[in-house]
Amino acid sequence: MATVNNNTPTLRFPEFKGNWKKKKFNEIFIFSTGKSIKQNEASPEFETPCVRYGELYHMYDEVITEVINKTNLNKSELTFSQGNEILLPSAGEDPMDIGSASALTIKNVAIGRTINVLRPLITNVYSQIYVAYHINHKLKKDISKLAKGVSISNVYNSDLKTLEITLPTLQEQTKISTFLTTVDEKLQALKQKKSILEQYKKGVMQKIFSQELRFKDDNGNTFADWEEKMLGDVCKTTKSGGTPISTKREYYNGDIPFLSISDMTSQGKYLNYTSNHISKLGLDNSASWVVPAHSIIYSMYASIGFVAINNIPLATSQAVLNLILKEGINTDFIYYTLVDFQKKITQFVTTGTQGNLNAQSVRGFKIQIPSLKEQTKIATFLSTIDEKINQCQAQITNTEVWKRGLLQGMFI
Repeated sequence: MATVNNNTPTLRFPEFKGNWKKKKFNEIFIFSTGKSIKQNEASPEFETPCVRYGELYHMYDEVITEVINKTNLNKSELTFSQGNEILLPSAGEDPMDIGSASALTIKNVAIGRTINVLRPLITNVYSQIYVAYHINHKLKKDISKLAKGVSISNVYNSDLKTLEITLPTLQEQTKISTFLTTVDEKLQALKQKKSILEQYKKGVMQKIFSQELRFKDDNGNTFADWEEKMLGDVCKTTKSGGTPISTKREYYNGDIPFLSISDMTSQGKYLNYTSNHISKLGLDNSASWVVPAHSIIYSMYASIGFVAINNIPLATSQAVLNLILKEGINTDFIYYTLVDFQKKITQFVTTGTQGNLNAQSVRGFKIQIPSLKEQTKIATFLSTIDEKINQCQAQITNTEVWKRGLLQGMFI
């Protein structure tokens, strides 16, 4: 799969030879637009399948084989697909969004306004699926440069006509399209699996913390009743963090991670210290504001209610309350308790620009505590689900990286 010349890709199916050819958009496409379908005129419960321009950003990828929304507008007011369209939004806040192409492979779908619609001018020249992948990988920047406007960027069909695309034979395009579609089907299956696991976890947590679902000991006996306690009662100590003064030497070149509120919002159950923007403090582990490992880290400002567990000592900003738990309390169980408690959090929020919690309110959260053995069974059960979700996400990430590599090698 070596490069033949500048008009062939580095990654190619071995049965194909010969150079790829450049074509101008106006040599191979007929250009048109859809007709207006407002947001309140589209719903999955309506009758006529439709695609609106905003949906191209969020609901669809390179290939549309099934549409989500429908409309009840009179059919005489609509523009319908022939099943051979390439759709590109003609407006967006970010010029790069306008280069998001989708191949619409279904007939009789109403196409909304603010969509540039490309159909074949000549048959048997291009595969619409191949073109959608090519546009998204190779032409987005070129399309963004055509955008006009300030707050909202626009690209019109007249602008697109000036673009060029490099095409192999239709047979090779079809082979590439089929291969990449298979990769995307794998990705969608993984994402669906992750979504199902997340919904299952959400449902089972609701049953566990409402005590509709109870665990039993190894002999099949029911554990003792849960006790209501305040969150502060299960802690040896609770302490807020602080912000180091950046002009002081201890802020630099140390070993203790400093966690700001913005670092926390993207974390999962366990805090990740690999982020390049997390500062390192030159403090000793025994310093008063260093939080020991295996504590609960809880956000009180801005993105309130985010909770995590730290695996190594760290320092935090004043927007975070650090909970050091007593013996006989399972850290993972308290983590999941506070995740579930998120649905009650609004009653404790004080007014402010962003809304916030105060440490006294957090310590006063009333939570239900089972015996340590039942805490451990619950924590182990939910941790197993989290591990499966994380494994699924890792597969998604690896597949996306692999796909990007394929696209880089298969298109020119």
